[in-house]
Amino acid sequence: MNLGNLGGPGYIKAIKEPLHQILLNATGGVNLENAGEFIKAGASIISVGSALVDKKEVYEKKFEVLTKKAREFVEEIQKVRNN
Repeated sequence: MNLGNLGGPGYIKAIKEPLHQILLNATGGVNLENAGEFIKAGASIISVGSALVDKKEVYEKKFEVLTKKAREFVEEIQKVRNN
């Protein structure tokens, strides 16, 4: 197992190859552009923080922006899982 690429989808894939039965949660650095790659690599779920919730938008009560971003994440994950 090559763990030279510690982090990211490559790390998830390296862990899942010999340990396919375990569930992995991708955290840290997950954003809309790479969320699907984590799922393709074998992550069971992803955890999203700052890519989803912007403190300023919450303070300004722009919850529609949060809802839109959440919907985009759900759509991306569904697209990857359905292919």
